Amino acid sequence: MNLDGVVSVRWEETPATEICPGIRKRVLWTGPGGAEAQMLEIEPGAVFHKLDVHAAGPEEIFVISGTFGDGVHEYPAGSFIHNPAGSSHVPQSRDGCVIFIFAPNG
Repeated sequence: MNLDGVVSVRWEETPATEICPGIRKRVLWTGPGGAEAQMLEIEPGAVFHKLDVHAAGPEEIFVISGTFGDGVHEYPAGSFIHNPAGSSHVPQSRDGCVIFIFAPNG
């Protein structure tokens, strides 16, 4: 067995940074080339302050709890969303949510 390089964190214990009113980001892991795994907590009624453009590469989202909105669709807990490179959306939540985000290219 080889566990070299394995990273383990409890997301609730990771420092939160408010990236805009009502939206907090917790970085779980940062890897080579800007790859990042993070949790986003969106309070009820919060809307990201600008268009989130995925120019560098794709973004993958898993909705842990609540309902996540992208400005067009709403995704309940248990949903997986793949946003390809070049796509864009406005993260938000009418009722509040927690989502896991993986961006392989930063």
